Amino acid sequence: MSHDQSVAGLLSAADPALTVTEDELIRSRQRSLSFVNSEVTHLTTGGSIHDFHRAPAKRHWGRFAVAGLGAAAVAASVLVGSTMASRPDDNAAAPSATSTARTTPSNAAKTSLTGETVTDSFGNVDYYTTDQGDTLAGVAANFHITEKELAEFNEVQPGSALPPNTKLRLIPPPGPINGAKGTATVDANGIPISYTIEPGDTLAGITYRFGITDKQLAEANKVAFTYEKGNTYFVRAGNHIQLQKNPVDSRSGRGTSVNNSFGQTIYYTTVDGDSFDSIGYQFRCTTDQLLRWNTTLSADRPIPAGTKIRLMPGEVTVEGAHGTFTVDADGIPLTYTTAPGDTQTQIAFRFGIPSIADLAWANRPLTGTGSVWYTFADLTSGELNPGQTISLNLTKPIHQ
Repeated sequence: MSHDQSVAGLLSAADPALTVTEDELIRSRQRSLSFVNSEVTHLTTGGSIHDFHRAPAKRHWGRFAVAGLGAAAVAASVLVGSTMASRPDDNAAAPSATSTARTTPSNAAKTSLTGETVTDSFGNVDYYTTDQGDTLAGVAANFHITEKELAEFNEVQPGSALPPNTKLRLIPPPGPINGAKGTATVDANGIPISYTIEPGDTLAGITYRFGITDKQLAEANKVAFTYEKGNTYFVRAGNHIQLQKNPVDSRSGRGTSVNNSFGQTIYYTTVDGDSFDSIGYQFRCTTDQLLRWNTTLSADRPIPAGTKIRLMPGEVTVEGAHGTFTVDADGIPLTYTTAPGDTQTQIAFRFGIPSIADLAWANRPLTGTGSVWYTFADLTSGELNPGQTISLNLTKPIHQ
Protein backbone atom coordinates (compact mmCIF):
# COMPACT_ATOMS: atom_id res chain seq x y z
CA MET A 1 0.00 0.00 0.00
CA SER A 2 1.30 3.46 -0.92
CA HIS A 3 1.61 6.22 1.67
CA ASP A 4 -1.27 8.15 0.09
CA GLN A 5 -3.45 5.04 0.08
CA SER A 6 -2.79 4.53 3.78
CA VAL A 7 -3.74 8.17 4.46
CA ALA A 8 -6.99 7.69 2.56
CA GLY A 9 -7.71 4.52 4.48
CA LEU A 10 -7.19 6.11 7.87
CA LEU A 11 -9.24 9.20 7.06
CA SER A 12 -12.12 7.14 5.75
CA ALA A 13 -12.03 5.02 8.89
CA ALA A 14 -11.87 8.11 11.09
CA ASP A 15 -14.94 9.61 9.48
CA PRO A 16 -17.21 7.24 7.49
CA ALA A 17 -18.92 10.24 5.86
CA LEU A 18 -15.63 11.34 4.35
CA THR A 19 -14.68 10.12 0.89
CA VAL A 20 -10.98 10.72 0.34
CA THR A 21 -9.20 9.36 -2.73
CA GLU A 22 -5.50 9.06 -3.36
CA ASP A 23 -5.70 11.70 -6.10
CA GLU A 24 -7.44 14.14 -3.76
CA LEU A 25 -4.73 13.68 -1.15
CA ILE A 26 -2.03 14.30 -3.73
CA ARG A 27 -3.82 17.46 -4.94
CA SER A 28 -4.25 18.65 -1.37
CA ARG A 29 -0.56 18.10 -0.61
CA GLN A 30 0.58 19.81 -3.81
CA ARG A 31 -1.67 22.78 -3.08
CA SER A 32 -0.35 23.17 0.44
CA LEU A 33 3.30 22.57 -0.44
CA SER A 34 3.21 25.01 -3.35
CA PHE A 35 2.09 27.69 -0.92
CA VAL A 36 4.80 26.74 1.59
CA ASN A 37 7.51 26.81 -1.09
CA SER A 38 6.43 30.31 -2.11
CA GLU A 39 7.38 31.59 1.39
CA VAL A 40 4.39 33.92 1.29
CA THR A 41 2.18 34.36 4.35
CA HIS A 42 0.99 37.96 3.93
CA LEU A 43 -1.21 39.13 1.06
CA THR A 44 -2.35 42.65 0.27
CA THR A 45 -4.94 44.35 -1.97
CA GLY A 46 -7.81 42.00 -1.60
CA GLY A 47 -6.68 39.32 0.80
CA SER A 48 -7.44 35.66 0.37
CA ILE A 49 -5.77 33.47 -2.24
CA HIS A 50 -9.20 31.82 -2.49
CA ASP A 51 -10.78 34.38 -4.81
CA PHE A 52 -14.53 33.94 -4.68
CA HIS A 53 -15.22 37.07 -6.77
CA ARG A 54 -14.78 35.81 -10.31
CA ALA A 55 -16.46 37.13 -13.44
CA PRO A 56 -19.82 35.43 -14.04
CA ALA A 57 -19.77 32.47 -16.39
CA LYS A 58 -22.19 32.15 -19.27
CA ARG A 59 -25.68 30.95 -18.38
CA HIS A 60 -26.33 27.84 -20.45
CA TRP A 61 -29.94 26.89 -19.71
CA GLY A 62 -30.25 23.23 -20.61
CA ARG A 63 -33.12 20.90 -19.95
CA PHE A 64 -33.57 20.96 -16.20
CA ALA A 65 -33.82 17.22 -15.58
CA VAL A 66 -31.06 15.90 -17.82
CA ALA A 67 -29.36 13.07 -15.96
CA GLY A 68 -26.00 13.74 -17.59
CA LEU A 69 -25.83 17.24 -16.14
CA GLY A 70 -26.63 15.89 -12.72
CA ALA A 71 -23.79 13.39 -12.93
CA ALA A 72 -21.36 16.04 -14.14
CA ALA A 73 -22.41 18.29 -11.29
CA VAL A 74 -21.70 15.64 -8.67
CA ALA A 75 -18.20 15.22 -10.04
CA ALA A 76 -17.61 18.97 -10.15
CA SER A 77 -18.90 19.50 -6.63
CA VAL A 78 -16.63 16.78 -5.23
CA LEU A 79 -13.68 18.78 -6.55
CA VAL A 80 -15.08 21.97 -5.00
CA GLY A 81 -15.54 20.17 -1.69
CA SER A 82 -11.92 18.97 -1.71
CA THR A 83 -10.47 22.45 -2.22
CA MET A 84 -12.71 24.84 -0.33
CA ALA A 85 -12.45 25.36 3.43
CA SER A 86 -15.81 25.60 5.15
CA ARG A 87 -17.07 27.86 7.91
CA PRO A 88 -20.02 26.06 9.52
CA ASP A 89 -21.66 27.00 12.78
CA ASP A 90 -19.13 26.73 15.60
CA ASN A 91 -21.19 24.14 17.47
CA ALA A 92 -21.94 21.97 14.46
CA ALA A 93 -19.81 19.09 13.27
CA ALA A 94 -17.21 20.40 10.84
CA PRO A 95 -17.98 19.40 7.23
CA SER A 96 -16.12 16.41 5.86
CA ALA A 97 -17.87 14.86 2.87
CA THR A 98 -18.70 15.57 -0.76
CA SER A 99 -21.09 17.75 -2.71
CA THR A 100 -24.31 16.46 -4.20
CA ALA A 101 -25.64 19.38 -6.26
CA ARG A 102 -25.03 20.68 -9.74
CA THR A 103 -23.87 24.17 -10.68
CA THR A 104 -26.12 26.34 -12.85
CA PRO A 105 -23.88 28.69 -14.88
CA SER A 106 -24.82 32.37 -14.78
CA ASN A 107 -25.71 34.72 -17.62
CA ALA A 108 -23.13 36.88 -19.34
CA ALA A 109 -24.68 38.70 -22.26
CA LYS A 110 -22.94 39.52 -25.51
CA THR A 111 -23.00 43.08 -26.80
CA SER A 112 -24.86 42.54 -30.07
CA LEU A 113 -28.26 43.46 -28.60
CA THR A 114 -29.06 47.11 -27.96
CA GLY A 115 -32.06 46.86 -25.64
CA GLU A 116 -32.04 47.68 -21.93
CA THR A 117 -31.22 45.02 -19.34
CA VAL A 118 -31.95 44.50 -15.65
CA THR A 119 -29.18 42.69 -13.78
CA ASP A 120 -28.95 41.17 -10.32
CA SER A 121 -26.22 41.87 -7.76
CA PHE A 122 -23.88 39.38 -9.46
CA GLY A 123 -24.30 40.88 -12.94
CA ASN A 124 -26.62 38.13 -14.21
CA VAL A 125 -29.16 39.58 -16.67
CA ASP A 126 -32.68 38.65 -15.53
CA TYR A 127 -34.68 40.90 -17.88
CA TYR A 128 -34.16 42.28 -21.38
CA THR A 129 -36.29 44.93 -23.15
CA THR A 130 -36.34 44.40 -26.89
CA ASP A 131 -35.24 46.86 -29.55
CA GLN A 132 -36.21 47.14 -33.21
CA GLY A 133 -35.30 44.00 -35.15
CA ASP A 134 -34.84 41.69 -32.14
CA THR A 135 -36.13 38.14 -32.55
CA LEU A 136 -36.94 35.49 -29.98
CA ALA A 137 -34.25 33.20 -31.35
CA GLY A 138 -31.66 35.99 -31.41
CA VAL A 139 -32.36 37.06 -27.83
CA ALA A 140 -32.25 33.46 -26.64
CA ALA A 141 -28.92 32.83 -28.36
CA ASN A 142 -27.46 36.06 -27.01
CA PHE A 143 -28.27 35.07 -23.42
CA HIS A 144 -27.37 31.40 -23.85
CA ILE A 145 -30.79 29.89 -23.34
CA THR A 146 -32.95 27.98 -25.80
CA GLU A 147 -35.72 29.65 -27.76
CA LYS A 148 -38.17 27.16 -26.26
CA GLU A 149 -37.18 28.12 -22.73
CA LEU A 150 -37.35 31.84 -23.46
CA ALA A 151 -40.82 31.33 -24.96
CA GLU A 152 -41.95 29.35 -21.90
CA PHE A 153 -40.55 31.94 -19.49
CA ASN A 154 -42.63 34.63 -21.24
CA GLU A 155 -45.73 32.59 -22.22
CA VAL A 156 -45.32 33.09 -25.96
CA GLN A 157 -44.90 30.69 -28.84
CA PRO A 158 -41.46 29.94 -30.31
CA GLY A 159 -40.96 32.06 -33.41
CA SER A 160 -43.30 34.78 -32.21
CA ALA A 161 -42.58 38.33 -33.35
CA LEU A 162 -41.12 40.67 -30.75
CA PRO A 163 -42.37 44.25 -30.89
CA PRO A 164 -39.91 46.87 -29.61
CA ASN A 165 -40.05 47.61 -25.87
CA THR A 166 -41.15 44.07 -24.97
CA LYS A 167 -39.76 43.16 -21.55
CA LEU A 168 -38.59 39.55 -21.56
CA ARG A 169 -37.83 37.34 -18.57
CA LEU A 170 -34.57 35.41 -18.84
CA ILE A 171 -35.29 33.30 -15.74
CA PRO A 172 -38.29 31.06 -15.01
CA PRO A 173 -41.53 32.90 -14.15
CA PRO A 174 -42.60 33.40 -10.52
CA GLY A 175 -44.03 30.43 -8.72
CA PRO A 176 -42.97 26.96 -7.64
CA ILE A 177 -41.09 24.52 -9.86
CA ASN A 178 -39.77 21.03 -9.20
CA GLY A 179 -36.94 21.39 -6.70
CA ALA A 180 -37.91 24.91 -5.65
CA LYS A 181 -41.48 25.06 -4.40
CA GLY A 182 -41.03 27.72 -1.72
CA THR A 183 -41.92 31.40 -1.53
CA ALA A 184 -39.55 34.09 -2.78
CA THR A 185 -39.42 37.83 -2.26
CA VAL A 186 -38.50 40.19 -5.10
CA ASP A 187 -37.34 43.79 -5.24
CA ALA A 188 -38.92 46.65 -7.17
CA ASN A 189 -37.13 45.54 -10.35
CA GLY A 190 -38.43 41.98 -10.12
CA ILE A 191 -35.09 40.53 -8.98
CA PRO A 192 -35.53 37.62 -6.52
CA ILE A 193 -33.74 38.57 -3.29
CA SER A 194 -34.63 35.91 -0.69
CA TYR A 195 -36.31 32.52 -0.47
CA THR A 196 -37.68 30.11 2.14
CA ILE A 197 -36.79 26.48 1.44
CA GLU A 198 -39.57 23.88 1.34
CA PRO A 199 -39.36 20.10 1.90
CA GLY A 200 -38.13 18.41 -1.27
CA ASP A 201 -36.26 21.46 -2.57
CA THR A 202 -32.86 20.89 -4.12
CA LEU A 203 -29.83 23.06 -4.77
CA ALA A 204 -30.25 22.49 -8.51
CA GLY A 205 -33.89 23.57 -8.40
CA ILE A 206 -33.16 26.72 -6.41
CA THR A 207 -30.28 27.88 -8.59
CA TYR A 208 -32.26 27.17 -11.78
CA ARG A 209 -35.38 29.00 -10.64
CA PHE A 210 -33.50 32.14 -9.63
CA GLY A 211 -30.80 32.19 -12.32
CA ILE A 212 -27.74 32.09 -10.08
CA THR A 213 -24.86 29.68 -9.57
CA ASP A 214 -24.26 27.66 -6.43
CA LYS A 215 -21.10 29.74 -5.82
CA GLN A 216 -23.12 32.95 -6.03
CA LEU A 217 -25.69 31.48 -3.66
CA ALA A 218 -22.90 30.62 -1.21
CA GLU A 219 -21.47 34.14 -1.44
CA ALA A 220 -24.87 35.75 -0.89
CA ASN A 221 -25.19 33.75 2.33
CA LYS A 222 -21.54 34.18 3.41
CA VAL A 223 -20.87 30.44 3.50
CA ALA A 224 -18.23 28.36 1.79
CA PHE A 225 -20.59 25.72 0.41
CA THR A 226 -24.30 25.22 -0.27
CA TYR A 227 -24.32 21.48 -0.79
CA GLU A 228 -24.56 18.79 1.91
CA LYS A 229 -21.20 18.16 3.48
CA GLY A 230 -20.48 16.03 6.52
CA ASN A 231 -24.09 16.13 7.75
CA THR A 232 -24.09 19.92 7.51
CA TYR A 233 -26.99 21.00 5.29
CA PHE A 234 -27.55 24.36 3.64
CA VAL A 235 -30.62 23.22 1.73
CA ARG A 236 -33.02 22.29 4.53
CA ALA A 237 -36.72 22.95 4.94
CA GLY A 238 -37.51 26.21 6.71
CA ASN A 239 -34.12 27.79 6.05
CA HIS A 240 -34.57 31.38 4.85
CA ILE A 241 -31.76 32.14 2.43
CA GLN A 242 -30.48 35.17 0.57
CA LEU A 243 -30.36 35.18 -3.22
CA GLN A 244 -28.48 38.45 -3.66
CA LYS A 245 -25.67 40.43 -2.04
CA ASN A 246 -26.13 43.76 -0.34
CA PRO A 247 -24.20 46.66 -1.90
CA VAL A 248 -20.72 47.16 -0.47
CA ASP A 249 -18.32 50.08 -0.62
CA SER A 250 -16.01 49.93 -3.65
CA ARG A 251 -13.06 50.67 -1.39
CA SER A 252 -13.60 47.51 0.64
CA GLY A 253 -11.54 44.33 0.48
CA ARG A 254 -8.17 46.01 -0.07
CA GLY A 255 -6.73 45.37 3.37
CA THR A 256 -3.82 43.17 4.38
CA SER A 257 -4.34 39.46 4.95
CA VAL A 258 -2.37 36.89 6.94
CA ASN A 259 -2.52 33.32 5.72
CA ASN A 260 -1.64 30.15 7.57
CA SER A 261 0.73 27.59 6.12
CA PHE A 262 -2.14 25.86 4.33
CA GLY A 263 -2.93 28.98 2.30
CA GLN A 264 -6.06 29.84 4.27
CA THR A 265 -6.68 33.47 5.26
CA ILE A 266 -7.00 33.65 9.06
CA TYR A 267 -6.57 37.40 9.71
CA TYR A 268 -7.59 40.48 7.75
CA THR A 269 -6.80 44.12 8.59
CA THR A 270 -9.60 46.42 7.50
CA VAL A 271 -9.52 49.55 5.35
CA ASP A 272 -12.01 52.39 4.92
CA GLY A 273 -15.21 51.02 3.42
CA ASP A 274 -14.97 47.55 4.93
CA SER A 275 -18.09 46.23 6.65
CA PHE A 276 -19.53 43.00 8.02
CA ASP A 277 -21.04 42.40 4.61
CA SER A 278 -17.89 43.05 2.57
CA ILE A 279 -15.76 40.88 4.87
CA GLY A 280 -18.41 38.18 5.02
CA TYR A 281 -18.78 37.98 1.24
CA GLN A 282 -15.03 37.95 0.68
CA PHE A 283 -14.05 35.44 3.34
CA ARG A 284 -17.34 33.54 3.75
CA CYS A 285 -17.93 34.37 7.40
CA THR A 286 -21.35 35.24 8.72
CA THR A 287 -21.80 38.35 10.84
CA ASP A 288 -22.60 36.13 13.82
CA GLN A 289 -19.31 34.26 13.40
CA LEU A 290 -17.31 37.47 13.06
CA LEU A 291 -18.88 38.79 16.27
CA ARG A 292 -18.15 35.57 18.16
CA TRP A 293 -14.55 35.40 16.99
CA ASN A 294 -13.89 39.14 17.49
CA THR A 295 -15.41 40.24 20.79
CA THR A 296 -14.39 43.90 20.38
CA LEU A 297 -16.69 44.27 17.37
CA SER A 298 -20.32 45.34 17.65
CA ALA A 299 -23.07 44.75 15.11
CA ASP A 300 -24.44 48.27 15.57
CA ARG A 301 -21.12 50.08 14.96
CA PRO A 302 -18.98 50.43 11.81
CA ILE A 303 -15.69 48.52 11.75
CA PRO A 304 -12.83 51.06 12.05
CA ALA A 305 -10.08 50.99 9.42
CA GLY A 306 -6.97 49.25 10.73
CA THR A 307 -8.91 46.64 12.75
CA LYS A 308 -7.34 43.18 12.67
CA ILE A 309 -10.20 40.71 12.13
CA ARG A 310 -9.89 37.03 13.08
CA LEU A 311 -11.41 34.77 10.39
CA MET A 312 -11.24 31.55 12.40
CA PRO A 313 -12.38 30.64 15.93
CA GLY A 314 -8.77 30.47 17.18
CA GLU A 315 -8.94 31.55 20.83
CA VAL A 316 -12.66 30.76 20.90
CA THR A 317 -13.11 27.10 21.74
CA VAL A 318 -15.62 25.09 19.72
CA GLU A 319 -17.33 21.78 20.30
CA GLY A 320 -14.74 19.07 19.65
CA ALA A 321 -11.73 21.39 20.01
CA HIS A 322 -11.29 22.58 23.62
CA GLY A 323 -7.49 22.29 23.93
CA THR A 324 -4.71 24.89 24.13
CA PHE A 325 -2.45 26.11 21.34
CA THR A 326 0.65 28.13 20.52
CA VAL A 327 1.20 30.73 17.78
CA ASP A 328 4.13 32.45 16.09
CA ALA A 329 4.84 36.21 16.10
CA ASP A 330 2.18 36.79 13.42
CA GLY A 331 -0.48 34.88 15.33
CA ILE A 332 -0.34 31.88 12.99
CA PRO A 333 -1.13 28.67 14.95
CA LEU A 334 1.83 26.34 15.45
CA THR A 335 0.88 23.54 17.87
CA TYR A 336 -2.19 22.26 19.67
CA THR A 337 -2.52 20.12 22.80
CA THR A 338 -5.58 17.92 22.64
CA ALA A 339 -8.31 17.83 25.28
CA PRO A 340 -10.84 15.06 26.02
CA GLY A 341 -13.44 14.81 23.25
CA ASP A 342 -11.39 16.62 20.62
CA THR A 343 -11.79 15.44 17.02
CA GLN A 344 -9.69 15.98 13.91
CA THR A 345 -12.46 17.75 12.00
CA GLN A 346 -13.17 20.30 14.72
CA ILE A 347 -9.50 20.99 15.39
CA ALA A 348 -9.04 21.68 11.68
CA PHE A 349 -12.07 23.98 11.64
CA ARG A 350 -11.00 25.93 14.74
CA PHE A 351 -7.64 26.84 13.20
CA GLY A 352 -8.57 27.35 9.55
CA ILE A 353 -7.03 24.13 8.24
CA PRO A 354 -8.78 23.17 4.98
CA SER A 355 -9.18 19.45 5.70
CA ILE A 356 -8.13 16.66 8.05
CA ALA A 357 -5.90 15.41 5.23
CA ASP A 358 -3.90 18.65 5.59
CA LEU A 359 -3.80 18.24 9.38
CA ALA A 360 -2.55 14.69 8.90
CA TRP A 361 0.18 15.83 6.50
CA ALA A 362 1.61 18.12 9.19
CA ASN A 363 1.80 15.14 11.54
CA ARG A 364 3.33 12.35 9.46
CA PRO A 365 5.16 9.55 11.29
CA LEU A 366 8.90 9.07 10.85
CA THR A 367 8.62 5.31 10.44
CA GLY A 368 6.07 2.68 9.61
CA THR A 369 3.11 2.73 7.28
CA GLY A 370 0.75 4.82 9.40
CA SER A 371 -0.57 8.11 8.09
CA VAL A 372 -0.28 10.04 11.36
CA TRP A 373 1.68 9.53 14.54
CA TYR A 374 -0.96 10.81 16.97
CA THR A 375 -3.34 8.28 18.51
CA PHE A 376 -7.11 7.97 18.66
CA ALA A 377 -9.51 7.40 21.51
CA ASP A 378 -12.13 6.45 18.92
CA LEU A 379 -11.01 5.88 15.35
CA THR A 380 -14.53 5.85 13.91
CA SER A 381 -15.42 9.34 15.13
CA GLY A 382 -11.89 10.71 14.74
CA GLU A 383 -11.65 11.50 18.47
CA LEU A 384 -8.03 11.90 19.60
CA ASN A 385 -6.49 10.84 22.87
CA PRO A 386 -6.06 13.86 25.18
CA GLY A 387 -2.67 15.33 26.09
CA GLN A 388 -1.02 15.02 22.66
CA THR A 389 0.76 18.04 21.20
CA ILE A 390 0.23 18.05 17.44
CA SER A 391 1.34 20.38 14.65
CA LEU A 392 -0.99 22.96 13.11
CA ASN A 393 1.62 24.20 10.65
CA LEU A 394 3.02 22.64 7.47
CA THR A 395 6.26 24.58 7.74
CA LYS A 396 6.85 23.22 11.24
CA PRO A 397 5.53 19.65 11.15
CA ILE A 398 5.83 17.27 14.07
CA HIS A 399 7.08 13.79 13.19
CA GLN A 400 7.38 10.94 15.67
